Amino acid sequence: MNGPAPQPPTAPAPHDGTGAPSEPPTDAPEPERSDGDPPPGSGEAPPAEASKETPPFILYKAGEEFTSALGDLTVWVSGLLLPVYGREVTSSAPWCPRWWEHLEAVAQFYGLWMAWQEMTGPGAPLSGPAVWHRDYLGPVMNSLRDPSGPFAGCKAGRHREKGQPQNEEP
Repeated sequence: MNGPAPQPPTAPAPHDGTGAPSEPPTDAPEPERSDGDPPPGSGEAPPAEASKETPPFILYKAGEEFTSALGDLTVWVSGLLLPVYGREVTSSAPWCPRWWEHLEAVAQFYGLWMAWQEMTGPGAPLSGPAVWHRDYLGPVMNSLRDPSGPFAGCKAGRHREKGQPQNEEP
């Protein structure tokens, strides 16, 4: 089949499984960190990567820049990823209808989307889509939908906040 690569359509807001649209939050609290790195979404790069330019990865974005990136990601996830690659939800492959409330999922989906753009965009090698499926799509979806992954405890129409492991200072 010839022609341009399909582009993600403008998608409606994601749904929570009840038919009522739900929007990604714009004021979600950021998790506390004590490992010396700036908090995700703070817009600060880790010290070793500090530069004049903000890295493109979503966890280095803050405020409106983070909200805009999350909106773009939501269009891609809702308009292309889930319609094409979404599989049935089971206890061994959980899914959260409010995936954007899981920072791990946001980070992994954003990385997957960045790889999608690199591997399927203009100038990508002909084998790019196959490499994307093998090296990126499978591992990310397996990680996110693992029974002990970030969506553990979430069910259709119900989001469950996942607790973070405790961290003690030495």
